[in-house]
Amino acid sequence: MNITFRKLFAAALTAGLIPHEAALAQSAGCAISRDAGARRTFSCPGGVKVTAEAGASFRLSDRNGDGSPDSASLRRKAILVDVDGSQHTGGFQVVTPQAIAAVRGTQWAVDVAGGKTSVLVVRGSVAVRRPVGEPVVLTPGEGVDVTSGAEPLLVRRWPAPRVAALLARLGQ
Repeated sequence: MNITFRKLFAAALTAGLIPHEAALAQSAGCAISRDAGARRTFSCPGGVKVTAEAGASFRLSDRNGDGSPDSASLRRKAILVDVDGSQHTGGFQVVTPQAIAAVRGTQWAVDVAGGKTSVLVVRGSVAVRRPVGEPVVLTPGEGVDVTSGAEPLLVRRWPAPRVAALLARLGQ
């Protein structure tokens, strides 16, 4: 009977009847809520909060097994990550096809679209690098666009309209 349940659950997950992200976040001990814009917010133990825009494709993982997610794998669209450094130890990272963004405690947005990862820091600082390469460190209001090339990453202060547009997609 247990095998039958697993097969039914897997089939429902594959068919989209159970949102993939919701199942993963629930297994990480997160409470999930939705707003009127179909954004999902994952409030997790250890001071981690992740807001995902509608249609975002990502996974939360608890790699160290402490009951709180410590990484997200983002494949499509944007998430806003808020990590309370006073509650969460060991840092948090977001891994995309083009980049790895890691912090100890802060708030930042990561967007994956068109073969590019964009990272914006709202609070704190974030180290961003390609899977291979030297990191750059972003502070509030700064962002970086990461492609799969080898050119150095260029940190820029993002213009207010770009910041507002990304944060609006995330309900901010």
